[in-house]
Amino acid sequence: MTPFRNRLGAAALAVAGLLFLLYPALRPWHDEETAAGALASMGSNAWVASHLFAMIGFILVPFGLLALRDAVKETRAERTAAASIVMFWIGAGLTLPYYGAENFALNAIAHEGTDILELADAVRNGSVAVTTFGLGLILLGVGGVLAAVAVWRSGVLARWSGVPFGAGFALFLPQFFTPAASRIGHGVLLAAGCVLLAGVLWRVGQTRSTVTLPGNSRSANLPTA
Repeated sequence: MTPFRNRLGAAALAVAGLLFLLYPALRPWHDEETAAGALASMGSNAWVASHLFAMIGFILVPFGLLALRDAVKETRAERTAAASIVMFWIGAGLTLPYYGAENFALNAIAHEGTDILELADAVRNGSVAVTTFGLGLILLGVGGVLAAVAVWRSGVLARWSGVPFGAGFALFLPQFFTPAASRIGHGVLLAAGCVLLAGVLWRVGQTRSTVTLPGNSRSANLPTA
């Protein structure tokens, strides 16, 4: 991976962090146990936008993990970083269909004026849907932890810089069972973790694109193949 693509991966990770923050911050938090609350939340534009932010975030993170794998290449952490990419890709693939149903289907149901509580329960709690969603979130957590372990073991990145990232994804599943304030707090943690790791990877990309010439105290940016 070239330094440019390395920095591009870091930028994708930073954008993902912002989107993961906007997801709970903009999501409507009405009482969805009542028909009025469910209609107010699920029928709003903020419902669609906030869930879409999370979906895009899941898509962007693997680009950052590719940059991480490149940053720890030829270290004992390379295989761990590669495993984190695989876990995250599979996890995102299992998670996104549920997010799509939660986002677009519930929004459409809310606009139809039908029995929203019964239909929302059917969409959210189908056995296959819940199983794939839960498994996907678990794999995302595993991928996040593996990324943190890769950073820790690499010897070339600050050990602690992957910890918030790993913690954020490890807590993605349990945070769904907490109040709105906790979920927003989780968004802050996840954003901080993504942005912190992105900053570390960005600096690695800059370092690799800068070569110090012999006999010259200045650094020259050289083209790479």
